[in-house]
Amino acid sequence: MKLLKVGAAVLNQTPLDWANNRANMIAAIEQARLQSVSILCLPELCITGYGCEDAFHAAGLRRMAQRVLMELLPLTKGMVVTLGLPIRHQHGLYNAVAVVVDGRIAGFVAKRHLAGDGLHYEPRWFKAWPEVVRSEIELNGQRYPFGDIHFDVSGIRIGLEICEDAWVAQRPGGSMARRGIDVILNPSASHFAFDKLETRKRFVIEGSRAFGCTYIYSNFLGNEAGRVIYDGGAMIASGGQLMAMGPRLAMDLARITTCVVDVDQTRMNQMRTTSFVPRVGDDPQCVAVDFQWPVCSPELQMIEIGAWEKSDHHREEEFTRAITLALLDYMRKSRSHGFVVSLSGGADSAAVTCLVRLMVQRALQELGVEGLRQRLHYLTGPATDDADAWTERLLTCVYQATANSSQTTLHAAQSLAQAIGARFHHFDVEPLVEGYVNIVEQSIGRALSWERDDITLQNIQARVRAPGCWMLANLNNALLLATSNRSEAAVGYTTMDGDTCGGLSPIGGIDKAFLRQYLRWLETTGPQDIGPIPALSLVNAQQPTAELRPASEHQTDEADLMPYDLLDAVESAAIGRKQTPTEVYQLMRVEFPQYTANQLMHWIDRFFRLWCRNQWKRERYAPSFHVDDLNLDPRSWCRFPILSGGFEDELMELKTAGEGLK
Repeated sequence: MKLLKVGAAVLNQTPLDWANNRANMIAAIEQARLQSVSILCLPELCITGYGCEDAFHAAGLRRMAQRVLMELLPLTKGMVVTLGLPIRHQHGLYNAVAVVVDGRIAGFVAKRHLAGDGLHYEPRWFKAWPEVVRSEIELNGQRYPFGDIHFDVSGIRIGLEICEDAWVAQRPGGSMARRGIDVILNPSASHFAFDKLETRKRFVIEGSRAFGCTYIYSNFLGNEAGRVIYDGGAMIASGGQLMAMGPRLAMDLARITTCVVDVDQTRMNQMRTTSFVPRVGDDPQCVAVDFQWPVCSPELQMIEIGAWEKSDHHREEEFTRAITLALLDYMRKSRSHGFVVSLSGGADSAAVTCLVRLMVQRALQELGVEGLRQRLHYLTGPATDDADAWTERLLTCVYQATANSSQTTLHAAQSLAQAIGARFHHFDVEPLVEGYVNIVEQSIGRALSWERDDITLQNIQARVRAPGCWMLANLNNALLLATSNRSEAAVGYTTMDGDTCGGLSPIGGIDKAFLRQYLRWLETTGPQDIGPIPALSLVNAQQPTAELRPASEHQTDEADLMPYDLLDAVESAAIGRKQTPTEVYQLMRVEFPQYTANQLMHWIDRFFRLWCRNQWKRERYAPSFHVDDLNLDPRSWCRFPILSGGFEDELMELKTAGEGLK
């Protein structure tokens, strides 16, 4: 047996935060040393952070990254460690990984396949390195191998697939396998999305099997740069078997997952595989490095899968952990002293409020009171592990009533805030509404009426609520959370500078149908080790309503728009799959047989018209967290012109085709 102790790190990095990033990398290296790890894989661009965007082009950023790299070298004595940073070479910028052996740089591997879809824009900053090309670069007067290279470290061959390299059809691991690679390292920055874990597990496990090697996958963790959440989930596989896996969506700053692997076993698997044909002869891409491998003994392998991962309500559990982790990171990285929510008594603001409470409970469970106080060192937090005390410190809610607000929503909002320990304010903003209406009426010389001025009278009620909640945010040095969801964003069912106001929109990436399901689960069951929030019963008993028309109108969201489950299905087909209105109609006729042809045609026509009309609103929404790959955020996922033809011809085609399809 030839045994090696290997490790993969997950790191909670921040773009351009050199001290934080350095501290997290040092913590991972120290953890690895304490556990006698010989090979440690850290995520790509871990020195700078992945989300530096156009700052990658700055010469000062590259100089700082190289300085940090040199500072870390002495700490890697006795180990093989990967450290990611951008490298300029012949006036091109490359996403590169320094392979450090026993405190010395052995060479730099450049990423061959760049992520340029969805929320990834790597080709904006980096060049893709060509296959089978080796070059050299100079740093601090010393020359190092650079490019498409791998390493022979005293008889152990090590190669890299950098994140996207593993997601493409022609993976670099195939050619490396023919060169007898023993270990493939995958330093990644792979964003969180629902159900994405299974895809990652497949390429890690299958990579280890098909390439006949040990495969080590590392990742970022937490809310690194604002919109994107990373879920960690380090993995190690060998010979087609998952050997070790770390937890996902934890609140750690640095954590490693380790495993003892048998190199002789994977080599034997290659030898007895008849389809394996080694590439013999000279290997100009190989860099030889001397290293004294430590003696290693067998160990019991651990796969750390939390109980919540096996839940029958996995999506609700995953959503809870993703958003609460992102909220904690966003708050501390922005140095905010808490959150303010305009709590209307409806589903959306209730969901945002509960997620802040769940953030507090998770943080106290995982970090402890001293750990949480240290994480939020810039503010004075309670010296207690009481979740109510922490919620009161970090969350302020305000109910802002107009003449059209009901006792039902006031009671729901007040009861929820009280149940979770949030500070609660009740503002009467009707005098402000009346004041603006009077000013405008006097100016235009006529009275405003619901028959003639419906949208105007609705919107002013939402807009007068903005200054009060912004004032509370300023008073508390807190972050105002917007409460719009993705379904509303799709059709612009929101008041700009009213209910959209805020610095962050935690649920902006999730649809209303899921949110209602989520709140019912949260009322009765709740997350593992935390439990339910029964006070949500008063919210869940209501039909969603903006409460902006007189009560006699019996206003509901679905009456204004369409049933939310249909809206979300239409959005998925029209925007996610880019179907035409006629194609969407054909799909909805099958999926929603309970509705008539005329109803479906009317609702689909409404969706497309509202979608096109309201792109300007989506451009102005507060940043939202990316939780699935159906996001509508034009700054990170779904581009659409602000001005367009509005699908006029396509909607005429729908009307004609619909008549024949009835």
